[in-house]
Amino acid sequence: MNNSRRDFIKRTTLTGAAIFAAPSLFGLESAKKKPKALDPGTPFKLKYAPSFGMFKEHAGADPVDNIKFCHGNGFRAMFDNGLMGRPVGDQVKIATEINRLSMELGPFVLYADFTVTSFVLNMPETREMLINKMEEGVECFKRTGVKWALVVPGRYDEKLHRDIQTANVIDNLRYCCDVVEPEGLTIVLEPLNTLHDHPGLFLNGIPQAYAICRAVNRPSCRIVEDIYHQQITEGNLIPNMEAAWSEIAAFHCGDNPGRKEPTTGEINFKNVFKYIYSRKYEGVICMEHGLSNRTKEGEERLIQAYRECDSFEV
Repeated sequence: MNNSRRDFIKRTTLTGAAIFAAPSLFGLESAKKKPKALDPGTPFKLKYAPSFGMFKEHAGADPVDNIKFCHGNGFRAMFDNGLMGRPVGDQVKIATEINRLSMELGPFVLYADFTVTSFVLNMPETREMLINKMEEGVECFKRTGVKWALVVPGRYDEKLHRDIQTANVIDNLRYCCDVVEPEGLTIVLEPLNTLHDHPGLFLNGIPQAYAICRAVNRPSCRIVEDIYHQQITEGNLIPNMEAAWSEIAAFHCGDNPGRKEPTTGEINFKNVFKYIYSRKYEGVICMEHGLSNRTKEGEERLIQAYRECDSFEV
């Protein structure tokens, strides 16, 4: 063996020995780079909003207990589609606890009848019904302070040209805005997918909702973007958000397929949430989805899924 080869083997052996002799040194370096685990109560970057009963295995059925549990796990918002249907005393109790903890309540459902044509019609009785609904929503807003009221414009009419229907929807929304706007309440229109869940509805896309809001041209008429529905209807989530951003006031989320928690389907929620955060969004993201596992462990996994998707770099 020549001298150069003997020197190379010696150097290699010494280097390997040094590596195996000092594992703690390399472990220490790795530990320095590893991000610190979050406290379970650390607030999320965005206001993800569980529904009441989403954590029933941990928090039971009492609304106040649900609010406390969610706050203790880092959530700073809740949502209740059925808020208007609750007894007045329960509405006030929920709002009081939400305010005490400096949390926020997401949009409540004001009008969402999937069985009838309504907004698409130019009829006095339809307009009167809608105005009465808006007045009920204003009363709920006064009791609870929830500033967004969700509206689904109902079914389309197969006997009426779609452009005429669109004009009627715009006119009817202006009448609704006349009721809610002076009080400080905002209507949020929700486009729903017609391919899987809600065939026959008039409003189904973000570009369509954007065009209607621009035509209504009132600050009290905006969009709630449901990421689950729009993934089914059109995809192209972030570009459509960017194009319609001026009219988006709230979000719903759920993964697709399955409409369960993020990380269970095809949507890259980490990137979607990062984009929403980059727009300095301070509103609510309603967790309008089921759980892939309805047990205590499944509820814990749900929280972890949001921690994973909320771990984007800023």
